[in-house]
Amino acid sequence: MAEPAVFLIHGLGGTQYDLGSMHKRLKNAGFVTYSITLPGHGGQPSDLLGVRAEDWLEAVRVKYREIIGQHEVLHLMGMCMGSLLAIETCKREQHSKGRLVALAPPVFIDGWSTPWYRDLRHLLYHVPGVADRMRVDEEEPYGIKNEQLRGIVRAKFERGDAFAYSWVPLACIREVDRLRRYVKKGLARIPCPTLIIHAREDELTSLRSANFLVEHIGGGKRAGQARMVILENSYHLICVDNDKELLAQRTLEFFGAGDPGQGARGDDPGMTPAQIDALLAEARGDLERGDFAALYRRGIPDFAWYQPGHHRGSGIFRGAKGLARLQAWAGGLAFTALGTPVHNAGMTVMPATLCSGSLVSHGVLEFTLRQGRLLEARWFPDEAALEDAHFGGEPVADGPSAAEKALEAAAALSKTLSKSPGEETLLRLYALYKQGSVGDVSGERPGLLDVVGRAKFDAWASRKGLAQEQAIKEYAALVQQLKAAEAQTAEA
Repeated sequence: MAEPAVFLIHGLGGTQYDLGSMHKRLKNAGFVTYSITLPGHGGQPSDLLGVRAEDWLEAVRVKYREIIGQHEVLHLMGMCMGSLLAIETCKREQHSKGRLVALAPPVFIDGWSTPWYRDLRHLLYHVPGVADRMRVDEEEPYGIKNEQLRGIVRAKFERGDAFAYSWVPLACIREVDRLRRYVKKGLARIPCPTLIIHAREDELTSLRSANFLVEHIGGGKRAGQARMVILENSYHLICVDNDKELLAQRTLEFFGAGDPGQGARGDDPGMTPAQIDALLAEARGDLERGDFAALYRRGIPDFAWYQPGHHRGSGIFRGAKGLARLQAWAGGLAFTALGTPVHNAGMTVMPATLCSGSLVSHGVLEFTLRQGRLLEARWFPDEAALEDAHFGGEPVADGPSAAEKALEAAAALSKTLSKSPGEETLLRLYALYKQGSVGDVSGERPGLLDVVGRAKFDAWASRKGLAQEQAIKEYAALVQQLKAAEAQTAEA
């Protein structure tokens, strides 16, 4: 495939969700992503008994060999133990068709939250039967600094949700220690550029791990062979903690896709001239009709429309929520007199005229596109003051609105409930959340055989016409009511 790819490897006791939204972020940037469920994972913690470090490493190498020949460029990326597996795979396979990103690599276990008796584990390994019977429990702060997210994780563990293991056998830690010993040897043989991302406040591993890798990868013979990024506001699970956006940016930059408009392979749009012309013709038709919903469907999930100026419609409108904001003020807005497009690598510009009521505003449209999809569109008016006077008002601040923040906070609080509410209450929560976040129900009602889908559709439809802000208020009040009832039960 012409598209570059990234192989993502999860950590000990976890799943692909250890890497947060990186799959989505990478796909939006034009990468193909691959993942793997390591042996002993995806079931019960006891499944890890008998699994050896060699089993994890062999599973990763088998997957690597399966996909390496399918892409011109393949990057490797691992989290925690997955970063050790990625490093060792690069070393043994002499990986040179891409780059390596090691996230919070636990070469050494000496963070502030590790127990004082951690070094005694090496003695216990030699006592027959102890390593298999002894459990190492996941405890606060769960590797997460963000208190809201930590509360969600705590509630999931209390409910027994199987999103990650709540404990691992000591025998499993022994195998991680063996893997560490493998990684420490022969780092000079890694041939690919490497990025290590570590949190200064990582409670499991210190900066000693990252410094060790930077000093030894490439043997110091090639300047810049390994480099390091330090995050200032996260603990161990850096892909989901406070610095997750910075982590994603630095990773995409390292892979050559730091600017969303540049795609995953620099200036190459990955399209023939005929394909570019066809996509632009469709986009022109959407804009002439003022059909922004159709335009967004031709883009990546995070497609963004940039509207300049200083008025109520100014700003960046990204993804589905951005489209909803854009449609709220752009009714009747359309573009005419779209001129001949000029292509420059993955970017196209064309003269156009924005029309809205009595407003006629001349300017230039700029599209960035790649692999058959629109990445973003920007409008540059010749006289921005004309649009400011016509539309009026003040720009909406970037980021979620107060109502969206309230909905997000209530949804996060709902996930901390120790017990799942009854079916009727769940349907009420679902209906209010959908009405508050999306608005009136749309689409066809599910058939009789889809009992769950039909019940959810009907519950949402019952709220039709309810203002989104009122739905958010009712949703938040219901969540608070459930939390209060739960607290009363606990006190009793």
